Formats: sequence, C-alpha cells, structure tokens
Amino acid sequence: MLNGHNFHIPVMGIGFTIDTPVKVAHYGISSVISLGDDGLAERMRAFYCKKYGFEYLEIDNDQEDYRAKRLTAYLNLINVIVQNNFEALKNESFSKESNLTKYFEMLPESSSLKQAYQAMHEEKDNAIQLKLQKALKENMAVGDIDVNVMTKLDRDNYTKKGEQLPIEYNDAHAAVRGFAKSNLTSGIVLSAGLSPRLYSYIANFDCFFPDENEQLNKTIILKVSDYRSALVQGKFLAKKGIWVTEYRVESGLNCGGHAFATNGFLMGPILEEFKQHKNTLISEVHEILNDTLVKSGKPALKKPLKLIITAQGGVGTHKEHDFLLNYYKLDRIGWGTPFLLVPEAVNIDEDTLGKLAKAKAEDLYLSDISPIGVPFNSLRGNTKDVEKEEKIASGKPGSSCPSQFLKIYNKEFTDRPICLASRQYQKLKIEELNAKNLPEEAHKKAYDKITVKSCICAGLVMTAYTENNLLKSTDGKGISVCPGPNMAYFSKKSTLTEMVNHIYGRINLLNDTYRPNLFVKELGMYVDYLKKEIHESVDAINDRKLKYFEEFKENLVSGIEYYNTLVEEMKEESEIYKNKMIEELQKSLYHITEINFPVPQEVNR
Repeated sequence: MLNGHNFHIPVMGIGFTIDTPVKVAHYGISSVISLGDDGLAERMRAFYCKKYGFEYLEIDNDQEDYRAKRLTAYLNLINVIVQNNFEALKNESFSKESNLTKYFEMLPESSSLKQAYQAMHEEKDNAIQLKLQKALKENMAVGDIDVNVMTKLDRDNYTKKGEQLPIEYNDAHAAVRGFAKSNLTSGIVLSAGLSPRLYSYIANFDCFFPDENEQLNKTIILKVSDYRSALVQGKFLAKKGIWVTEYRVESGLNCGGHAFATNGFLMGPILEEFKQHKNTLISEVHEILNDTLVKSGKPALKKPLKLIITAQGGVGTHKEHDFLLNYYKLDRIGWGTPFLLVPEAVNIDEDTLGKLAKAKAEDLYLSDISPIGVPFNSLRGNTKDVEKEEKIASGKPGSSCPSQFLKIYNKEFTDRPICLASRQYQKLKIEELNAKNLPEEAHKKAYDKITVKSCICAGLVMTAYTENNLLKSTDGKGISVCPGPNMAYFSKKSTLTEMVNHIYGRINLLNDTYRPNLFVKELGMYVDYLKKEIHESVDAINDRKLKYFEEFKENLVSGIEYYNTLVEEMKEESEIYKNKMIEELQKSLYHITEINFPVPQEVNR
C-alpha cells in the first residue's frame, strides 16, 4: 500500500460499477464488480468486444452452465482491457496532460511512489531524470479488479423441463465458479453473511489455496459487521483450508445499498476491537488453517499469509479518512456513495445524477423496497419508484420479474419461490388481503406493505443499459439507486481527479450543508432505527424482543462512552469541531435514555 492508493471503490448496486475497473484500474485504483446479473455481464461483454474490436461469441441460455461461463468470459475480457489500458498509459510521456502524469498526480502524498515522482520532477540532470522516469514506470501497479457475491442470493435453478439442477448451479455457486475459472488475480468479496454450503464449495477450487511459494492466485475478502463475525467466518473458512486475506468492515446503517444493522454495535468500537485483536485473529485462524492443510496432505505454511483490515461506510472528509487509517491502523478505506457523482468512474444517467446532486438529508432514507426483507438505502423520487407508483395507480402493482434473481425465499402461494416484488406474488397477496375485509386504515397499511417492494434487480442494472445504449424491450425503464446518507453533503458533478483530490484533502467537494462526524451520523441512524423497531413491535412485544431492545440500548450507551474518550484522539480536528461532536453525543445519549419499552403481553410470553 506504500506505493499506491489507500482507498477503493466498493460495489454499488449492480450496473453502476459493472465496468468501473475499465475506467479506473489503469490509474492504480481498485474497485469491485457485482456478479449478480450474468445477463448484464454478457451484454457488456458484447459492448466492449465491439468497442475494442474483439471477437464476440454469444453465450446464450441454452448452454450448460451459462451463468458461470458468462461471468468468466466477462471478467477475462475486463482483465485484458485493463491490462491494455495500463500498458498504453505506461507508454505515454510525462507531459502535463498525459494519463501517465494523471496517474502519479492522483497518488497520495504518503505514497513512496508519489515522493519518487516529485523527486524526478525536481531533478535537473536530463539523463538522471530519464532513469528516474524508467524506475517510476517499473514500480507502477494496476488497481485490483475485485468481484462481489451476496452469499444469500443463491437461487435454485431448473432445466427447461422443470427439473431442479444440482446445487453447484445455484446463482451464488455459479458466480464463485465463474470467478474461480477467470484469469483474474484478485479477490472475491463475500457479503451478506456466512453461507456454510457456499463457503464449503469454495474449497473445490485450487486457486484459493496457497501455492508452493505460499502465494494466493485468488483471495477471499469478507464484508463483515463486527469482530466476532469476522472470527467465526474466518475460522469456518480456515477449516476448509481457505485463508481470508481481507476483512472489510462496513457500517451497519451508514452505507449504501442493503443495510445490515448490528445489535446496536457502532463502527468505532467495532474498529477498536479489530485494532486490539488483529494479531489474535491472525494467529488463531492461521493455526486452524495449518492444521487443515496438513490433514489434507498439503504443506504447512511457514508464517501467516497477508491479512489486511479495511473499512467503509459514511466516510466523507480527508480528516476522517486519515483518522481511520492512522488511529485504527487500517490498510484502506472504501469510498462509495460520493463516486455516484463521478460519471468518469461509474455508469450514471444525467437524470439520476441530477437528483443525487440536489438530494437533501430527508431525500435519502432507509426504505422497505427490497424484496429480500432487509432495509435498503434509497433516494426519494427515483424513476423506478415513480414507475412502481404508476403501476399501483393503474391497479396493476408489481413487476413481471424479468431477471428473477430474488426468487429465493417465498413459497407462500407456490411450490417454487417467487419474488415479493413480482406481479404474481402481489396479485395473490392482495387477493388474500381483500378477503379479510379489514377496516379501511388497516387495509391500506397492509396494502402498502405489499406493494412497497420494488424490482431492484431491474432497477439497479438499468443505468448500465441506458448509458451504453444497450436498452432493448424491458419491463419499464426505471432506475433504482442506493446511495448512503453521505450523498446529502455532496452536490457537485465531479471528475475522477477531483474526487481523488477531495479524498486526499487537496480540495473540498462538500456543500454547505452541516455534516456531522461519520460516527455521530451512524449513531443517530441507530437511535432512529431502534425507535422504529420498538414502534413496529409495540403490539407483538415479548420477553425475547424486550431483551433484544435492552441489549441494543446498552450497546448504544456503551458506544457513546467510547466516543467521548475518542474525541481527544482526533488531533487534526479543531476544538470547535470536537466540542460540537461531544455536544451531539450528549444529545444522542439523552434521546436514548428517554426511550421506554412496551411491557410484554402475557399472551405473547
């Protein structure tokens, strides 16, 4: 990390970052591609083959294992394009406007490569300067092309005759296989929690095991919400012979996309635990890994493999960025939401970009639109919601379910699972509701709960289609977007250079809206989340639920106590800033202490 960037661009939706490596990897910036939609990957492969003059042979739905094959082919193509872009960049001169100069100018001042670049410019001897330039080029590195798989989105698949295919043809399994068989040397981000059958499947691929030189061809990156989860998952994989190279800690609520709330555990204390116990994590997992390797006939490792800790979710200033890196000894910070304002790095249409740029705090909210039943960060007025409301108004709510990736959970009316956002499910559910003859207010509440679900499978890929002129006949053209609350503080369409300069403190892209510290912002979201949970449980409270609420509240109070001591460690912040932070922590503590819990009903005990 000494030579390159200390930030990465996380996966955002499906279509927004589907080809981000093509746009940023040659500048040494790492990013993540979603493997959620093989159909999109196939269409993007056709697009890029045409653009760069490569032969394109379609992989259609009739081919066996088409999902994995499509993903492998797409990732291989992206890798070729990135390497070509990188070599072309290295062959440029160090002229003022060249991409080569842009590569070095964007590097952080802490980078040894940036310092060498600056020394080259200060050198007066032309011959020596040319030697320094050659050395600089030899030490350049391309950004990682990582991929993301949501472990729980592991839909069963069937033959055309209706016969269920073996488990390895499930969506997440096929995505893992597609990555494993690609020629990438990078990592797969496993998000949404532990999946024993998927984690066990990973052990079928040699590329995830250390070679004779104790090197990994492909690595495992775990997106985790806390230290305990990291340790449990790390040990589980180690028992399969698999080492986790990176634990990517994400804020439970102060993030984009799906929000997996913790039980009141806040980001600061979580990162503190990683800081204090990183060596324990390494040693305990390494011991299990070596035992597994030896039992399977493989040589034991001489020392633990590389392990890094990164964090993401709500970071918005270079001071926050630097504090996380330096105080918590992190290796890299994820910057997601602000990059939605950087068309140079992501797929984003002008209409959605305009809405994001104008968005205020009240326009960014935790919604119930996701069919998987997890809170989903959304933007009010996005065109997918507008499309959804039009269908509801016409008396035909729900989607035709063109992608079907979220047909995984509900068998309420059918033998095979159907999606809660589908027209089929909502029609059946509304018919069931109408038969109950509920009072008008209760009926409307139940009706809204059914129809709020949105087809995010289509909504989150649409921007890639619109921006690359790939749009054909589809079920609507609405675009879903899933920014985190951080978007409220950014209002300017930016270039890649501008956003990178903001991250490193060279310029300021924040608008005039008051922006609390990222820890304070997350705390406020958790207080609101707890209140909402209590309100929605008031008629169904029991002892188990009450205990959950009490522990949640205790964890928030404990987190505030931790932050009160942490404020003085923020050496780069002004006294005014720190005093304001302490004041906001006290307000949050007051609001938490004012929370009262309903009394459990005897009937529910």
